[in-house]
Amino acid sequence: MKKSIYIFSNGTIKRKQNTLFFETEDGEKKYVPVENTQEIYIFGEVSLNKKLLEFLSQKEIILHFFNYHGYYVGSFYPREHYNSGLITLKQAEHYLDNEKRMKLARTFVKGAAGNMLKLLSYHKTRGVGLDDLMQNIEDLKERIDEQRTTEELMAIEGNIRDIYYKSFDRITNNPDFFFESRTRRPPQNRINALISFGNQLLYVAVLGEIYRTHLDPRIGYLHSTNTRRFTLNLDVAEIFKPVIVDRMILSMINKKIIQKDSFDMRLGGIMLKEKAKAVFLKEWDKRLHTTIKHKGLGRNVSYRRLIRLELYKIEKHLIGDKEYKPYLMKY
Repeated sequence: MKKSIYIFSNGTIKRKQNTLFFETEDGEKKYVPVENTQEIYIFGEVSLNKKLLEFLSQKEIILHFFNYHGYYVGSFYPREHYNSGLITLKQAEHYLDNEKRMKLARTFVKGAAGNMLKLLSYHKTRGVGLDDLMQNIEDLKERIDEQRTTEELMAIEGNIRDIYYKSFDRITNNPDFFFESRTRRPPQNRINALISFGNQLLYVAVLGEIYRTHLDPRIGYLHSTNTRRFTLNLDVAEIFKPVIVDRMILSMINKKIIQKDSFDMRLGGIMLKEKAKAVFLKEWDKRLHTTIKHKGLGRNVSYRRLIRLELYKIEKHLIGDKEYKPYLMKY
């Protein structure tokens, strides 16, 4: 099983023979075998050269860069190695045909809303009063098919998510993590900081899985293909936010893995401390490699593999093989 490598220290990463070599500013040296490396996440100030990028491209390893404050900056996305003219044409066709585009966009929102309801239903069975919020989401979910533009659809999705996030205070019942409202760049409270960090990691994880399919990450449907470098990963991530990110965050709060002192104030907002980021990433990596029973395959698959399977379903939809239906967790 290939791994993700996380680099927090400042230093230099280079190719050394047929492996990767990282040296910190303090002179600490580490070798990273490339054969079992899938992606490298860089959070520190790291120097590299073209020779390294050529090597990573050859080995099909993606680099993801985050700035000092933990915000995703961008990726070194090696040249596509699963190019398919047919899939690219079909992706463009489904984007340019408004009816086909809206069908996919609505499906992403339905999948996201369905998984939010599944998560709330789980906590409802554990005594949390969520009936009112669940009914409000159900009412909005019924209106998804009425929307005729992606702007209208995004507004409905935003309203659903606002209601959904109100459940977090009831679920955690922890004043240190009161939600209040969704805030970004910078997050204004601790739970928003966790959601922002987790969502960025999910966008990157989906991007990494798209790289290993015939799909082009630049052509999305719910999120408009415009000046953004990638959009398809944002679409697919909507389905998996409740499944992976939100479940993990609520679990970490309830188990006190992340606590009040895991944060500090920066840039007028609240951010995870460096050690807390490392704790979060350890849980994140564990979550992506956790396996669940896949009904269709009749065997266990990891959550990372589940994302790849979702992308294969989209490919089949695009070529007219099988209509796309989003993943809904059993929870």
